[in-house]
This record gives sequence, structure tokens and C-alpha cells, in this order.
Amino acid sequence: MNWGTKIVLGMPTFMMFIGGMVVYMFHVHGRDALIEENYYEKGINYNAEYNAKVNVIDDNASPEITITKTQIIIQVKDSAQYDLVLMRPANSNDDVKLKGRTSGPANLILVDKTKMPKGTWFLNLQWHFSGKDYLFKSNITL
Repeated sequence: MNWGTKIVLGMPTFMMFIGGMVVYMFHVHGRDALIEENYYEKGINYNAEYNAKVNVIDDNASPEITITKTQIIIQVKDSAQYDLVLMRPANSNDDVKLKGRTSGPANLILVDKTKMPKGTWFLNLQWHFSGKDYLFKSNITL
């Protein structure tokens, strides 16, 4: 086989490789867990997020997180409306999003973890109490 034949066979092979990579990247694009859907909006509202984090520190309102065999128990200081997001870095399809009000006199947030895969999770808890916004972020391991 001479060099001309090798070039003629090599170019279509290389083109098929590049085409396969393009198809693969478009297929993976929608399932990427490392990119926020509203990335630019979060960047614009960063000051509000920073102030909410500072409120947690200033008011000594860090939640207590307890992990049992079947539940994740989060106890906040006061009764409040909350938004809880548990994000899994390995697969965004496993993310858990909850909204509600804390329950009981102990102000608990209960999350069933029996169907959640083991591994590292990013916990993002936002709540509003007494005219202030609070934001707590942490990593937990199930």
C-alpha cells in the first residue's frame, strides 16, 4: 500500500472520529452536572447570596445535620419556609429538590434517603425567617 492510499483511507477515518466525538458531546451536553442551568442569573444575584450566608454566621443559625440509615435530619434554629436542594455531582438526574415548612417544635426537615445513591452530595439550604434570608451550603456523604 503506497502513501496515497493511506492518506485516502486515513482522512475518512479521521472525519468519522471527529463526527463521532461531535455526536457524543451533544448527547452528553444535557446531562452535565457541573453546569448550573441559570449560571448568569446566579452571578448577578451573588450579593444577595453572600448576605444570606453572612446572616447564618451573624445569627449563629447554622443547621444541625444528622444522617441516619433511612433519613437525613436537618434541624434549624427557628420555624421557617425552606428550599432544600441536594445535588449529586456524579449524576444530575439524582438531584433532590424540596420546598416546605419546618415540622414540629424542633423545626426539623426530614429527607428520605433510602432511594438516594451513596456518595458525596452538595447540600444547599435556603430559608426565610423574621425578614431575613439565610443560606447554608455544605457537602455531605451518604
